[in-house]
Amino acid sequence: MIDFELEPQVLNQLKMYHMVSEQMMRPISRECDEHEHQKPTQFYESMWSASAAASNIQIGDDKSKKPDPSKPSAPRRANLLTVLSTEELCWGDAGLYLSTPNSGLGGAAVMAAGTPEQKERFLKRFKEGKPKWGAMAITEPGFGSDSSAVTTTATRDGDNWVIDGTKIFVTAGQMSAEKSEGFVVVWATVDKSAGRAGIKPFVVEHNTPGMTVTRVENKLGIRASDTAMIVLDNCRIPLDHILGSAEVRKEGGFKDVMATFDATRPIVAAMALGVGRAALDFVRDFLKQQNVAIRYGMSPRRLSAVERDFMEMEVQLQAARLLTWRAAWMLDTGKRNSLEASMAKAKAGLAVTAITQKAVELLGPLGYSRKILLEKWMRDAKINDIFEGTQQINMIIIARRILNYSSKELN
Repeated sequence: MIDFELEPQVLNQLKMYHMVSEQMMRPISRECDEHEHQKPTQFYESMWSASAAASNIQIGDDKSKKPDPSKPSAPRRANLLTVLSTEELCWGDAGLYLSTPNSGLGGAAVMAAGTPEQKERFLKRFKEGKPKWGAMAITEPGFGSDSSAVTTTATRDGDNWVIDGTKIFVTAGQMSAEKSEGFVVVWATVDKSAGRAGIKPFVVEHNTPGMTVTRVENKLGIRASDTAMIVLDNCRIPLDHILGSAEVRKEGGFKDVMATFDATRPIVAAMALGVGRAALDFVRDFLKQQNVAIRYGMSPRRLSAVERDFMEMEVQLQAARLLTWRAAWMLDTGKRNSLEASMAKAKAGLAVTAITQKAVELLGPLGYSRKILLEKWMRDAKINDIFEGTQQINMIIIARRILNYSSKELN
């Protein structure tokens, strides 16, 4: 049975995240948006210290740990807690959330494809020392959402892998590769003739010779977060930096990519929820100041256009939230959630785009101005409909799952 009832300590944690959003993110939100590549180092330091005190803020769950039979079993909620905290922090600022030092998408790939020893070796750094970032590099200039089209190669040479290729749109790529003691998980093929089965993830440590950040993007939204192009040219890494096995098996390779997305797509959906809720809360407060009441329980025929629009925004946000919570809950309970993760991602991307656009529309010229953050949230929102698999790609995945078609039959 699905149970979303939250314990008091979890509710207290969410209050703390909301306070972080209000007191640490919102005050610097506009400045970070106006100065895209400027680094809010004080914010990084504060969030790094806070994450050490709240170790449950992580992506994914370590399924390698066996439960202690002497202790009563508690519900596994790591992924549900992650999406809850993500919504709360993105209510503050989605770009700053993405720029927060942590293992990020690189950590998600390690959790999805790494051995227990690799998880310990590569992720323990995020609990000690100075702020660090992790990133995942999969998209290339020759493809976007079709992750099976990876052309970056990893060739074994004695005790090393040699990686060659170009990766684009790497979230936190600069901070992970050059500005901290982090790492980048690079997806590359060890055997092009094997197709999808030959795709493997590799951990490339910061400042490894042959890995270069060649460009940091100027973006429409989430401008506090760096998005980088990374070139790998004769980049040599140790043999044991391949995550999991080097053996090319039909059931491996690309499925590790999809397992990573199953964990990260609910998080991206939660990001959208945070931005959408920020816009909705602002409109609610604005309408209250204008003495415009939202009359719940009335016949739709008697509602004003503003009331109908506002209620529709609430409905869309809540529907996306329930899909997101279900996808995270399934991951926590060990259920396969590929369908539900894509449903949450597709719905949340559409919902936040519609909600923020309608919010700007309802406030008219004020909503379009830079005096308030609504126009920024509208810009921040759109990326949720694009990255981590576009809305169209996720709709295809949903159709395949529901209709039981293969990727060859429906693409």
